[in-house]
This record gives sequence, structure tokens and C-alpha cells, in this order.
Amino acid sequence: MEKKLAILLDPEKADLSRLSFTENSHPDYIFVGGSTGGDTTDFVRALKSQITNQQLQIPIVLFPGNAVQFTPEADAILYLSLLSGNNPEYLIGQQIKSARAIQNSGIKSIPTAYILIDGGVFTSTMRVTDTKPLNPADLQTIVDTCIAAELMGKKAIYLEAGSGAKTPVSPDIIRAVRAATAVTLIVGGGIRTPETMKAAYDAGADIVVIGNHFESHPEELENFLAAKRSYSDSGPTAQRSADERFMRLALNEAQKALAADEIPIGCVIVSQNQIIGRGHNLTETLQDVTAHAEIQAITAATQTLGGKYLPDATLYVTVEPCAMCAGAIGWAQIARIVYGAPDPKRGFVTYAPRAFHPKATVTAGVLETECRELIQEFFKAKR
Repeated sequence: MEKKLAILLDPEKADLSRLSFTENSHPDYIFVGGSTGGDTTDFVRALKSQITNQQLQIPIVLFPGNAVQFTPEADAILYLSLLSGNNPEYLIGQQIKSARAIQNSGIKSIPTAYILIDGGVFTSTMRVTDTKPLNPADLQTIVDTCIAAELMGKKAIYLEAGSGAKTPVSPDIIRAVRAATAVTLIVGGGIRTPETMKAAYDAGADIVVIGNHFESHPEELENFLAAKRSYSDSGPTAQRSADERFMRLALNEAQKALAADEIPIGCVIVSQNQIIGRGHNLTETLQDVTAHAEIQAITAATQTLGGKYLPDATLYVTVEPCAMCAGAIGWAQIARIVYGAPDPKRGFVTYAPRAFHPKATVTAGVLETECRELIQEFFKAKR
């Protein structure tokens, strides 16, 4: 996924007269919202008029603090649920109040987990929602909350340090959440320099959001945009970044096999940037020599899609598929295969090099060291 930059405008604070965009210098998205209010409808109308007059197309996405901030004038809405707090009003209450209006409007709704991380300041979100942020030192709770969000069906996770945060969400937190989840990862709060933005991208953020800083220093937008362009030109490619992200999720599956005393091989299958199947080695658990990670994941993916063929899918597996799995991958017509560590003793390269679909492509060596070491440590412990 290409890295994106969004600016956040609060209708109560933002001065549109200070914003100026050009065809070659504008954010990917404009988020509109705040914790307290403001006339969202009139603000969005004025913003759209300004963008149109500049002959630009910039999606306007609502970032509402409550139900009354909804307006059908926007292009989309982050349908937020504050999962870091335990106030039911912001877990589901405000969502119920706005549900019918959103449904009737036809606006694109993006179910989003809003997760507040302590950024060193008392924020308006904390005051309005009467909730506390998550402790940045409690990495396990943060990651588990994000995993729960994905399992609940959220399409995006928004890690927020809060308006005016002294410290942004750390790269360690972003990296850990990215490794554990596959949905779009949005990061905001306390990002004041292009270097901090690029650090968030490096750690796995898909979208970086900047609000307060641009409200005070709109002239610095071009510096951030130039840094983002430079990042896209010289940083890791979007494909490589995505491959590493999904391979880490395959490694998570391999860890499940390890915990069950199975040979630690894991697999995930992805279509349209969403995981449609997961699996790990279960040959000992099921006493079934065919229960390899790839077979488990293919079965799960076909059940998800309701069909036996997966022509638009990519399969990620931690170890080079064996001849049996390569045959199954070929029969399923999977378009792309990505694996980590090679297996010269049993792998398809040696024993079944033509088993895949004729149009399938193969990428080898993604996170090879981590995948290989996991296998080696397992067999070393068995000796």
C-alpha cells in the first residue's frame, strides 16, 4: 500500500483562508472533525468549494467526535469506535445515533478502531469521552486491542497520541501493531517534523495524520509532501513493505504451530489487501500427513470466498512449499506465491517446479532469516 498523508482540520479552529493547494502539492486526504463540535456541514461545503476552485480532487473524510458532526457533504467517514476506553457511549452509543443518517446518505463508511495512546498531555478526547489512554509501555495490551479490532471486522486502526501530544506514537508500537494486523494502519498525534512522519512510515503506518501542526504552520505542508515524495522514491517499495507485513502474519501462524509442538510453518492468503485464509502446520495434532500450513490456509480461503479457485490471491508461507502443497496451490490457481526460507530437501523448486499455475509468479526470501531461524531452533531443540 502506498504511503499516504492526511491533514486533519477542526471546523472550530481551522482557517481555510490559510490553506493553499496545487496539483503537485496537496495531501492525499483531508480529515474533518474534532472532539467538541463546530458546524461540519458548512465547513465541508466551504472546503469542497475551495478545492473545486483550485481544480483539485482531494477526498474529504469525516473524523467525527460525536453523532452530530456527521454530514453527507463529505466523501467518506471513519466510523469510529473508541476501543481504548470503556465508555459505552463512544463504543457504540454515538454510532447508533448516527447510523440511520449515515446509511440513508450512501456515504462510504470505513469501520475504524480508534485507539488513544498516552502522548503526555490531557487531551480533549479524554475529557469529552471520560476515558484514559493506553499506556505506551504496555505493548501487549495495545497489540491485543488492535488484534481484537481486526477480529471484530474493523477495516482500519487509528493509533492516536492525541491533539497536541508531547510524544507521538512510538515506532515500536507501530511496528508491533503492523506485525500483528493486516488492516489499514493510521497514525496521528504529535507529529511535527518530516523525520517523525517518515519514522512512522518505516515502522508500518499506511496513513499519517497531522492536525495541530498544520493549523499553526500551514506553510510547512510542502516540506512534509516533499519528504513523502522522497520516501516513495527512495524508501522500501510498497510491494516489499506489504510482503514483509503479511509474512510477519504468516510467522505468527508459525508460532502457533511451535506452541503446539508442530514443525513451525505458517501461511496466510491475501486478496485485495485482506487476509482471506490462515493456517499452520497441524500434522501431529490431526495425525494427518496432508495437514500442512498451505492446505489449511487454502481450505479457509475457499470457505471465505465460497469457491474453489483463488485467481486473485497471494499466498504467503514461511517455508518453500513442498511438492504436495505446490500441487494444491496450482489447482487453486493462486496467482502469486511468496515464501521465506528455502527447503532444498523437500521444496517444489527441486521436486515440482511446474506445479503452480502457468501464470503464477513467485517471490522468494521475504524475511528469510527469521523464517529459517524459527525452523532451525525447533529442530535443534529436538536433538
